[in-house]
Amino acid sequence: MTDAAPGIAPGARPPTVSVVVPSKNERANLPKLLASLPADVDLLLCDASDDDTGLLAVNLRPQRTRVIPAQGTIAAARQLGAEQSRGELLVFSDADVVFAPDYFSRLAELFADPAVDAVCGPKLSCDDFATYYRGVAAAQRVAYGLLGIAGASGSNMAIRRAAFASLGGFRLDLRCNEDTELFLRAGRRGCRVAYDDGLVVWATDHRRLRRGLVWKSAHSLVRNTLLYLLCVRPTLPRLLVNDWGYWGGTGPHAAGRSAPPPYEVPS
Repeated sequence: MTDAAPGIAPGARPPTVSVVVPSKNERANLPKLLASLPADVDLLLCDASDDDTGLLAVNLRPQRTRVIPAQGTIAAARQLGAEQSRGELLVFSDADVVFAPDYFSRLAELFADPAVDAVCGPKLSCDDFATYYRGVAAAQRVAYGLLGIAGASGSNMAIRRAAFASLGGFRLDLRCNEDTELFLRAGRRGCRVAYDDGLVVWATDHRRLRRGLVWKSAHSLVRNTLLYLLCVRPTLPRLLVNDWGYWGGTGPHAAGRSAPPPYEVPS
């Protein structure tokens, strides 16, 4: 990201980027993610592992990597990472993806437009379940093209820090779909939110789909539809606060809990 991306005026400085990734026992997936990150972006790994995932992260990428203990919901982990980050752009992703080679240059080009507040893109696969991922991306494309709805996934979403702060961050009462709800709320509050089909991350682990493709699809479709219809309400019905068994035993709700101090490798 040191050179100006196409579409950025010569001499203009691309915005600084912080990548926020929640993780739990991701030693097998993490090396691929780290290898896809440019050296000049910050990584905040919000970690709830007991398999030394955090230690592996700082050993493989000692510069610009911070591991923050984050026992709690995924919404709380993402929020904690955002609050402890410093980048002008916040990129939220997962440990079981890799960024496309042109991801960060494309991101800089998209945010060169000062009117853009947030962008999301597709998650695709080059091996198993490729058809499923392409179908989800097609649905995102249609929703954005016809309805102006940017259906965000926590694997691939970016937002300006100022916009994130103005929204108050993630809803910590949601145990899942906090990613979609944030972008729906952003659009309803006047933020310019876009979907870009070329801003791609690639899935490297398909464990949730292997546990039930139909259940995963139905769960996402029904919950996201209800969120779209109800996200204007100041409080969500208890039906949506519950995750319907999606995460299982992922730990207690962490809203309001004081955050443990982060650790990082000395420079």
